[in-house]
Amino acid sequence: MNIILLEDVEHVGQRGDLAEVADGYGRNYLIPQQKARLATEGAIKALREEERQAERRRAKSKEQAQELAEELEDLLIVITARVSEEEKIYGSVTPQQVAVELSERGYDIDRRDIELEGNEPIRRLGVYTAHVTLMDDVETGLKVQVMPESG
Repeated sequence: MNIILLEDVEHVGQRGDLAEVADGYGRNYLIPQQKARLATEGAIKALREEERQAERRRAKSKEQAQELAEELEDLLIVITARVSEEEKIYGSVTPQQVAVELSERGYDIDRRDIELEGNEPIRRLGVYTAHVTLMDDVETGLKVQVMPESG
């Protein structure tokens, strides 16, 4: 029996795959559990159209992510912190603080997508580069300047 998988099934395939399985396994388990549907000509056509539309959405998302990457590359995030006399920061600057600064400027980027230099929090004044992952294959650098609080 030929089926189209609606979700990943171990030892059979991944979501969207066409697979051939034993009639009983398909009819008695996969189809009733809504893990697969019968691979009719219409269903195969619909699957191909779904794949084309998904690819178009991915391409559009990637294009938007690349545009955002270009914007972020030119951006400088300034974070102020209390410092000691040796110019060491009390505490540290984390990806969370960078994400908050970005959101205040209208960019919705998750803190988990921001990686600071050396993957460590910033503990000294200066200019650093944070790496921002926007998609699996779209990354950019973001300048972060840490300055002392005035007053």
